[in-house]
Amino acid sequence: MKKVLTYGTFDLLHLGHINLLKRAKGLGSHLTVGLSTDEFDSLKHKNSYYSFEHRKMILEAIRFVDAVIPEKSWDQKVKDVVSNNIDVFVMGDDWKGHFDYLQEFCEVIYLPRTVGVSTTKIKNELFSGTNG
Repeated sequence: MKKVLTYGTFDLLHLGHINLLKRAKGLGSHLTVGLSTDEFDSLKHKNSYYSFEHRKMILEAIRFVDAVIPEKSWDQKVKDVVSNNIDVFVMGDDWKGHFDYLQEFCEVIYLPRTVGVSTTKIKNELFSGTNG
């Protein structure tokens, strides 16, 4: 079994998230998602609309996702890769280079983002009253 791991907040789930999860799952047979906890999001100065438990429930309902683990800190990735026997680590290409240190433990792939969609864009449009 080829195991894949990705991380994110996955708030206000949208097409970009689904594309990432689908492409990540296509790289292996088992996809684990490291989901940022509310406390970790706070440390990153992010405010999620949905709670960790709500976002976890949504991710677990997506057919591409096999497991969801909590992401509590930046430095847990090596431990997660090793303890979950991960073969491929995947992130969006906006993170290109940030996780190359994991190449010592698994393959690292940066996937292109879905053009024109992001949680930040959605939140800005909602707050401004526009709809893209």
